[in-house]
Amino acid sequence: MSRYRFLLVVILIIALSLLYVHGQVHGYDDRIVTNINGLDTRDWPNPRVAVVFGASVYGNGALSPILADRVETAIELYRAHKVDRILVSGDARHPSYNEPKAMYEYLTNHAVAPKDVIVDTSGRSTYETCLRAKEVFGLKRAVLVSQGFHLSRALYIANQLGLDAVGMAGDMRTEQKIDYQGIREWAAELKAYLNLHFIPPTASLEDGKIIR
Repeated sequence: MSRYRFLLVVILIIALSLLYVHGQVHGYDDRIVTNINGLDTRDWPNPRVAVVFGASVYGNGALSPILADRVETAIELYRAHKVDRILVSGDARHPSYNEPKAMYEYLTNHAVAPKDVIVDTSGRSTYETCLRAKEVFGLKRAVLVSQGFHLSRALYIANQLGLDAVGMAGDMRTEQKIDYQGIREWAAELKAYLNLHFIPPTASLEDGKIIR
């Protein structure tokens, strides 16, 4: 086989592999809800919990537009009595940077009772947030709150890990940057598939408290 043909075969195999992984990751897309009124949690065991994934926080502590969108969506779920607790999970590895703290302060400053906000400072990735929600905080069911471009992967990871999850898309205020996020998500989907089936990442399962 010539080098040119070999290269074509390799590219074809990679492309087919990515398409397969993409199909697997999007297998839970029917669990994505885009309208709060379409989310029915009445028969869920209490407390009903929304899991909010971290994203960038500015140097002054303000939430980035993407993160603000997620947190505002969680507030709407809480006010509509769709959930009873909000678990905020994100990166807090550096003293000067703390996503969960910023999310907690935003929630409690917008009429969410402090007792109803649970803080996870070790959710440094989607995988870690989902794993810790189940193993550390004891969740069996959850509403995952994120943007639509991220929810497919989050739902795939959560449900594959045994956390029965639906997704609430927080796309009501921010304009998605589809080109950038689309490329990033293809790579992230492959990483998620490898993490779940071949190379599980090291994740902290400490410093948590069962949600009751």
